[in-house]
Amino acid sequence: MEKVYLENFLEQYKDKKVKMFVDMDGVIADFDFGMTYDYDKKRPLYSSIEKLESISKKDNVDLYIFSATRMNKGYDEKQYWLDKYAPFFKKENRVIISREKHDFVESATLKANYMKNVERDGSVLVVIDDDPKNLRAIHQSNEDVVLLKDTALVD
Repeated sequence: MEKVYLENFLEQYKDKKVKMFVDMDGVIADFDFGMTYDYDKKRPLYSSIEKLESISKKDNVDLYIFSATRMNKGYDEKQYWLDKYAPFFKKENRVIISREKHDFVESATLKANYMKNVERDGSVLVVIDDDPKNLRAIHQSNEDVVLLKDTALVD
């Protein structure tokens, strides 16, 4: 069986530590317009989840969920969803930022600011997101972060 794109991509970093931050909405959970709540009803994107689970077993990769939620209650809903559909994301590696807690600042800004504070310990920092706005914001203040569109999970 041929390796998927993401596995091939990671080959170039096989001798380095990789911290990979993966968005939820639209990447591992189906994004439905108008369905901002009821996260437990979001459809899991199983092929992406399976690929990430495989990646999570690599010794040099630390896999993180990197998601924003509009309201504080979304934090618990997303934790529950991850426990149910993607439990290989360790609890300590789940970064779920509440916009309500941060005066409803845009997700893109919150994610960019978070990445500015991730420890630069020689690890390769990778972000996978489906929203170009998030990727642009992260890139503007984090030029050292490798950015991948969610299509990196598609063969």
